[in-house]
Amino acid sequence: MVEGVIERTLVLVKPDGVRRGLAGEIVGRFERKTLKVVAARMLTITPEMASRHYAEHAGKPFYPGLVTHITSGPVLALALEGRSAISVVRLMVGATNPQAAAPGTIRGDLGSAVTPNLIHASDSPASAERELALFFPSGDYQSYTRLDAEFA
Repeated sequence: MVEGVIERTLVLVKPDGVRRGLAGEIVGRFERKTLKVVAARMLTITPEMASRHYAEHAGKPFYPGLVTHITSGPVLALALEGRSAISVVRLMVGATNPQAAAPGTIRGDLGSAVTPNLIHASDSPASAERELALFFPSGDYQSYTRLDAEFA
């Protein structure tokens, strides 16, 4: 029997990941881990949206750099679903600093700097709920069964 509660979480492939042509590689890693893409959209984040997304970091020294980077080009926003999706995604993403991220993680294998660091992933159920509502306000998620569902 597979453990874990089905969760939904937000992942953003940041502008550096999109510019480097890594969106497909990143999505593929999540799909190979049996997570489902239940919504996706490409967008350029506005400064206002960035300020809402990064509200908990407002006033911190690194905040202006976060906003500048996330608004610098297109982002691929993903709603992923699966067993323990929030913690699984965070493990797959790796440490914020790619130089400290473990080999095999997205940042460990593909990242080069703290900002930019390729990807954002929700860090808790509360963050996932808030962030998903920001990027997918209609809540229009697709429901389907993966062919490998017995392993999910």
